[in-house]
Amino acid sequence: MPELVPTDHHAEIVWMGMVPQDRTDIRAKSIDSAFASYSGFEGDFHAGLTRASCVRVKSQHPQGTEIRNVRQFSILSAEELAGIAADIGVEVLDPALLGASIVLRGIEDFTHLPPSARLQAENGTTLVVDMLNGPCNLPAREIEKDLPGHGKGFKAAALGRRGVCAWVEREGTLRVGDTLRLHIPGQRAWKHL
Repeated sequence: MPELVPTDHHAEIVWMGMVPQDRTDIRAKSIDSAFASYSGFEGDFHAGLTRASCVRVKSQHPQGTEIRNVRQFSILSAEELAGIAADIGVEVLDPALLGASIVLRGIEDFTHLPPSARLQAENGTTLVVDMLNGPCNLPAREIEKDLPGHGKGFKAAALGRRGVCAWVEREGTLRVGDTLRLHIPGQRAWKHL
């Protein structure tokens, strides 16, 4: 019996980016396509099968401990990005300023997809949602550099709309314009929440 349920929800890749490994900030560089290997996008700052643990998992691991890299991708929703932009008072918010890997259009309430959901391209390339990506101050700094006076509101505006982190389950090429289908775990929410 399959444990993942294909849904009728689809999203189009409308933007892709890579954060250079020799980065001086979190800005991504726009790309049209890339091969998603088991390590992520080759040459990306967040690529790798493992990574050093950070403040986000300090309750589980001392900072700097080598752990599985489930943060290979930062995936955002175009709809949620537009909402953040409106809340901080700008017409358009460039996903490069947020260090985004992929921006999708078409799935409502995207940031709250269940952990372990899959986003699968027509060619079979599959990304696994780890969990939501909490907002931090790093994008706020980049927004402030380009749009003075607007970065300070980012963290509050992005709460619950910062997208998800993901990792590669099945390798393949992803391109702007590709359609991804959402597959969700076939289980109910934990009753003790």
